[in-house]
Amino acid sequence: PGDISTLQIRGHFYFALTAIGEAILRTKLLFLLLSLLTAITACSPPAQIIPTATALPPAATPTPQATPTISFFPTATALTCLTQPGRVEEGVLDSFKPAQEFRVYLPACYDEKTDERYPVLYLLHGQTYNDDQWIRLGAVSVLDELILSGESQPFIVVFPDDRYWNLEAGPGFGDRFINHIIPHIDSTYRTIPDRDYRAIGGMSRGAGWSLRLGLTHWELFGTIGLHSLAVLQKDASKLRQWIPVIPASSGPTIFMDIGDNDQELIMAQQIESQFNDYDIPHEWHLYSGAHTEDYWGAHVEEYIRWYAEQWKFP
Repeated sequence: PGDISTLQIRGHFYFALTAIGEAILRTKLLFLLLSLLTAITACSPPAQIIPTATALPPAATPTPQATPTISFFPTATALTCLTQPGRVEEGVLDSFKPAQEFRVYLPACYDEKTDERYPVLYLLHGQTYNDDQWIRLGAVSVLDELILSGESQPFIVVFPDDRYWNLEAGPGFGDRFINHIIPHIDSTYRTIPDRDYRAIGGMSRGAGWSLRLGLTHWELFGTIGLHSLAVLQKDASKLRQWIPVIPASSGPTIFMDIGDNDQELIMAQQIESQFNDYDIPHEWHLYSGAHTEDYWGAHVEEYIRWYAEQWKFP
């Protein structure tokens, strides 16, 4: 008694093997179930997170900033003004009796281009007329056309009044012009205060003033226009005093024209002859016509174009 039979040993061994097999089988089943669960989870879409009422508010939206624009073209304002004509202002120096009046042409975009300075042309009218003569004959229309089309550099034009030529104030026009009008224009408008950028020209008596003032104040004017020149009293004999004083390097550019039926033709030819005697460079044009506004009106575009050519674009 107490001995374990062979049959019992076999039974215990079989029981042990069965238990081990069941354990292995359960392990395999568990692994299979885990693998299946993993596969199902991987194929399922991720759960959506629904924010609750207690979620943090979104960050404040920054204020949009203006995007800087880089342009190589004029501003809209500048483009607009380049399609508009210049304007004419009226001015007066009331310290004189009678007061000294004048008109000023300001080219397109003068108000917008505040850093720009301009050449200046002084145009003098004829005897018995006033400071609107050049304007009536079309000078401003030609100026606008040349400047707006880009053919000419913009420049300022001043039309001084000399209507009181036959009154006491008349002989004082030269002093008014040199010592008062020019300084006033240079201090009021954005001119280039240099002789190379200042011109003087006139018709008839205005041309007579241009001859006298242009030659006696050569330091102020680099360009002189003499249209149907009516020489002021005794000035023809004074050229031989005026011209030698002008330095060779400061000789003005001169334009002369007159009609073949003009009563001032002989005197104008004498002046032109003296220019030749002193080798003063100048243009001389003898056209068909008389000493009339019809003649000047027919040539006003030529005059304005010639003045404009004196100032080339930089």
